[in-house]
Amino acid sequence: MRTLSVVLLFFISIFSITLQAQQKIAANSQINRPKLVVGIMVDQMRWDYLYRFNDRFATNGGFKRMLQEGFSCENTFIPYTPTVTACGHTCVYTGSVPSIHGITGNSWWDSELQRAVYCAEDKSVNTVGSNSTAGKMSPRNMLTTTICDELRLATNFKSKVIGVAFKDRGSILPAGHSANAAYWYDTKNGNWITSTYYIDALPNWVIQFNNKKLADTFYTKGWNTLYPINTYTQSTADIKTYEGKPFGADQTGFPYNFSKSIGTNYGTIYTTPYGSSFTLEMAKAAIEGEALGQDAVTDFLAVSFSSPDAIGHVFGPNSIETEDAYLRLDKDMGALLDYLDKKVGKNQYTVFLTADHGVAHIPGFLKENKLPGGLMADDVFLKELNSQLKEQFGIEKGIVSLYNYQVHLNHLLIDSLKADEEAISKHIIKYLMKQDCVAQVIEIAELMEAPLNNQLKQMLANGYFPKRSGDIQIILKPGYIDGGATGTTHGLWNPYDSHIPLLWYGYGIKKGKLNRETYMTDIAPTMAALLKIQMPNGAVGKVIEEVLK
Repeated sequence: MRTLSVVLLFFISIFSITLQAQQKIAANSQINRPKLVVGIMVDQMRWDYLYRFNDRFATNGGFKRMLQEGFSCENTFIPYTPTVTACGHTCVYTGSVPSIHGITGNSWWDSELQRAVYCAEDKSVNTVGSNSTAGKMSPRNMLTTTICDELRLATNFKSKVIGVAFKDRGSILPAGHSANAAYWYDTKNGNWITSTYYIDALPNWVIQFNNKKLADTFYTKGWNTLYPINTYTQSTADIKTYEGKPFGADQTGFPYNFSKSIGTNYGTIYTTPYGSSFTLEMAKAAIEGEALGQDAVTDFLAVSFSSPDAIGHVFGPNSIETEDAYLRLDKDMGALLDYLDKKVGKNQYTVFLTADHGVAHIPGFLKENKLPGGLMADDVFLKELNSQLKEQFGIEKGIVSLYNYQVHLNHLLIDSLKADEEAISKHIIKYLMKQDCVAQVIEIAELMEAPLNNQLKQMLANGYFPKRSGDIQIILKPGYIDGGATGTTHGLWNPYDSHIPLLWYGYGIKKGKLNRETYMTDIAPTMAALLKIQMPNGAVGKVIEEVLK
């Protein structure tokens, strides 16, 4: 009996040692990843804002904390045109360019469908959370995977991915094809909505969040400057004729009153700093509601702050409104980092922050300060050119659009009439070259042979997808924009549109700064390297090795 006990004890010991060894091997083979990745995009953030407003950023705010404790890629550029929202969000998360992923603009003329197409439109799905059509959206027009899709694939779809942004395209395109959900803001009713592409009904946490009607709460505060207005020395005077009046002709400057919008106009908040604060609250609600970052499988929250774009378009980069919006956004970013420290755990999450594009100065501001710049009147060009083509070639509406600074010819009509397309193109180019705003005009088919700066040539080529791009490329002089008497825009190759911030923070990230040139397309490959997963299937960017520990 004693011998049997000894033998049994021996085998139990062997089993215990073997089990411990297996557990140790399993532990050693476990892939180390952050619990949560938060991708932050600030819509229309120029790189220089990081330093122009730096002295005024709070010590416990987001921008200064990420600059001091994280890693900054100081010379990050967009490697394609047009530099617009849909392309930017897609390129960051795919590591690719429009010539591959197919998102060639916020909208484009589709030569196969023979109509204008919105980047995220999907008529096969329906709105969830509203009676409007604002939810008839999906990522189906995007031809490649995103880093979020690759994370889902790498974990056999155990990772949760959620997209959040005021703009549908700012939420849908980053989150990717396989996201658990993407949510965006419906200005018709002030609710956060989604589409049946993802889910058939809003989760309870979204319903509860919508029931708070936070837009009305923000409206009661109005918008005055965060600090005394005379301290905004990095900006122009408060009231300028070249700035827009989005809140009504009677509201020409600070303070702005939104009492008339309470319960009636849920779009007003979009052009205020409260749009960012509202987005922050929704992002936090998503982390809580979906339990993001609460288990051993890495989750991903793709959040985009859309309101800086609306403010920048109307007031311009040198306005007090823009400066105040970024000082407030800095506080929101700080609050988000504090929240992540408590909810997920300090150094248990990774954050990157970048922008989809920059913005040009308002032409009126440039003129005021004796700087070159001006306007392109594309609607006038389209009308005059079509009139001339009818008169000289007998073609009614020979040009179907001027989307994305490109002339799109009506090929079906030109072919049916057996008109001379080469002669038509030459006529268009000759007309456009006479315009004061235009630097150069080229036939896109001859792009690689055109006498262009190599960098500009590559950016144009990276933005070209045949079925969704035009026939003739318009290149404006620096400082010129496609716009009207007030406000400004973006979309060109110039550094004011293409030089963007890129900050890294948290798990797996070194402290430091890099001055060599990096690109928007490098973000997804770098994140793939950190997560030890495959990069998106159309990625052309490179890993920024200096960022990673």
